[in-house]
Amino acid sequence: MAHLLLIDDDAVFVPELVRQAFPAPAHRVVIAESGSQGIELVRSAAPDVVLLDLHLPDQPGLEVCRAIRALDARIPVIFITTANTAEAAIEAAKHGAFDYLHKPLDLQQLRRVVAEALEVVGMRMQAGLVEAPPQPVADGAMLGASPKMLDIYKAIGRVAAQDVTVLITGESGTGKELVARAIHHHSTRSKAPFLALNCAAIPENLLESELFGHERGAFTGADRRRVGKFEQCTGGTVLLDEIGDMPMTLQAKILRLLQDQTFERLGGNETVRTDVRLIAATHRDLLVRAAEDKFRPDLYYRLGVFTIHLPPLRERSEDLELLVQHYLRRFSAELGREVREIAPEALARLRAYHWPGNIRELQSVLRQALLRASGTVLLPAFLPELTGSSGVARHASSEQSFDLERFIRQRLSRAAPDLAAETHREVDRLLMTIALEYTHGNHREASKRLGISRQTMRMKLRALGLHVAHSVESDDEETS
Repeated sequence: MAHLLLIDDDAVFVPELVRQAFPAPAHRVVIAESGSQGIELVRSAAPDVVLLDLHLPDQPGLEVCRAIRALDARIPVIFITTANTAEAAIEAAKHGAFDYLHKPLDLQQLRRVVAEALEVVGMRMQAGLVEAPPQPVADGAMLGASPKMLDIYKAIGRVAAQDVTVLITGESGTGKELVARAIHHHSTRSKAPFLALNCAAIPENLLESELFGHERGAFTGADRRRVGKFEQCTGGTVLLDEIGDMPMTLQAKILRLLQDQTFERLGGNETVRTDVRLIAATHRDLLVRAAEDKFRPDLYYRLGVFTIHLPPLRERSEDLELLVQHYLRRFSAELGREVREIAPEALARLRAYHWPGNIRELQSVLRQALLRASGTVLLPAFLPELTGSSGVARHASSEQSFDLERFIRQRLSRAAPDLAAETHREVDRLLMTIALEYTHGNHREASKRLGISRQTMRMKLRALGLHVAHSVESDDEETS
């Protein structure tokens, strides 16, 4: 019989759901309505699993979690909460929580997570493992409550304190720098500097100097020594954004830095030692770049010690209303507007849009709308033209056409910074989808008709976030 302890000040609704998910006599569900009562129940009769509300009337759920882990670190603690911010999920992961569930509870998901926790308990007890309680962490800075975002928060919580290299992937505008900053703020380096550098925005002849510094006389105009980012940021974290666009000549120096934390300034012979944590971000598929001899494979494997992939906004539609409300409040204050809510029709238009520019584009659209708005409600008439609304599913269905010329002209008018890469992604998305639909999900046949290898097709599908509902492979095809 599994013994579950629910610590939640909701005396009716949540307990009823938990009892429904875990009925007697196969399960024993004990209820505590305060943190102190829950700690005492753990002390008197340790449960198999604890379900813990993050917000309790007498003390924070994180403090209760810390107390439970001090009593017995083998007890899985599953947080349940209505909190929508990244801070709660990241701190829960940092405090050693087994998982993090959002209210209202999904019974199927609750049963699955508790079953996994009970399985882990059995394995831990057999192996005699005891976890040390982690240290408290700083605030987060992200927003979203969809399952994909909760997974990202958990990943940040797991890796932040480990001081390993992290690779963040995802389309432009998905918030890769926010993830990097969250990792830094939740790490042991949080009091040291955090510096971000966009490798695609700086000319090649200046990028080496920006990163590693230069000596006087290293090149024309170098009239004094310059200290680079890796030297300035010793003890802290450096984010190399768009590292997929870094010149090959510099990649070797980055590889050496990762290996032994040393480098030479441009034009110098002195070996400089530093102590930085490197986080890299890119919207490109680095394996494809490596296959094209545009990225060093050895550097890719060094960077990819721990990879976090950010989903595009269209794949986390559950978060759209939350993001819209958040940015409406924020931008209304910045722009001196009084908009407090959005009309259902306006929200429906935003939901119907494909969002190729992701959160960055959403921010731009809402700023434009607020500048046109009057009153306290954002109406559909205030929204700028969203020409992709009728083609929201073009990435998932070949029945809807993709007007390439119109797409390019639209993005040119908006001064899109990565138009070439963005256009290639859109074309690849349509091409892959149609090919797989035509071959009924057969990767082998689709790659043959496209004239590319199956490995390249898989890498492109992963980079585009495309998933095939039914995939047919021949018997002799390798699995990976």
